[in-house]
Amino acid sequence: MIGRLTGILLEKTPPQILIDVAGIGYELDVPMSTFYVLPATGEKLSLHTHLAIREDGHFLYGFATPDERATFRQLLKISGVGAKMALAVLSGLTIGELAQAVALQETGRLVKIPGIGKKTAERLLLELRGKLARAAPTTAVYAPTPAGAPPDARIDILNALIGLGYNEREAAGAMKALPAEVTVAEGIRLALRQLARGG
Repeated sequence: MIGRLTGILLEKTPPQILIDVAGIGYELDVPMSTFYVLPATGEKLSLHTHLAIREDGHFLYGFATPDERATFRQLLKISGVGAKMALAVLSGLTIGELAQAVALQETGRLVKIPGIGKKTAERLLLELRGKLARAAPTTAVYAPTPAGAPPDARIDILNALIGLGYNEREAAGAMKALPAEVTVAEGIRLALRQLARGG
């Protein structure tokens, strides 16, 4: 198993990144909670990883903290929850917010995440009860992304939202309120917040 990778961040095309580890490029999908704290491309980073082996290929997922990875693995144990949905949950809620939603059995928080309906939300809340680590919020353990968005930042933000399961209309609507010079990470964060409020 590949449990951790340390290397140079080569590409960030949310929700996927590419890391060079001793000359080998590893593609990883990461939740937005991890994406927000990534360094600039060309910088060194370490991520906790989860390797999924399926009939259609091998898939690697990266996480800023062990608690994020543990929560991802806990989500995968639930019937009907795949990696895409687990990443969407971790992108839409912090671990603390998810733990609070589970403790209070708040389906409303989960149904705002794309791909999760009321029945799935109820099943998640029921099966996660008492199983989530008491995690501290993810902190910026890497260098923050430099200010000033590249010209294609809005394309990356749009692609990230679509990759998380929102349709183009929802994604474009959420992006209308974004500041002109927003970075990719901050743009995704603001757009997700807008979508969580219902558009």
